[in-house]
Amino acid sequence: MKSFLIISIIVLIFANVSCVKPVVIEGKAMSPTFNNGDRILLNTNLAEINRGEVIAFLYPKNTTKWFIKRVIGLPNEKVEIKEGIVFINDEKLEENYVDENNNLSKGNFPPKIVSDGQYFVLGDNRDNSSDSRSWGTVKRDLVQGRYYTTYFHADKNER
Repeated sequence: MKSFLIISIIVLIFANVSCVKPVVIEGKAMSPTFNNGDRILLNTNLAEINRGEVIAFLYPKNTTKWFIKRVIGLPNEKVEIKEGIVFINDEKLEENYVDENNNLSKGNFPPKIVSDGQYFVLGDNRDNSSDSRSWGTVKRDLVQGRYYTTYFHADKNER
């Protein structure tokens, strides 16, 4: 407990003087990459956003809430999901971060062109994620940071 407190204080000091922001993961939408209660750091320096990166953003339907998802589709790309498999511009996207046990519904999503300055995002736990499939893309100005590192893994009992 004492070491956690010391680490937390160091993280907060570091976060206040740099481009790093601490965040606590809530929910199961990014499992198995992150689990409920994990504590991560975000890099708030966002010169460029790339496919496959995990980003934190203000939820487009209610900007008082934060979401954390993985960038799948970039501006001006066509995104389509067929039986749980993602295609970008008609080419299958390799997604080694998705556990098949979290993608059992094998859902479909019709072809969509991502608008300029926006991103198509998905949770790694496809069966338990509210994401671009249901509420649309994320505008660039809503993105608050990208995943940098995990500094605390939640106890297994919290998962």
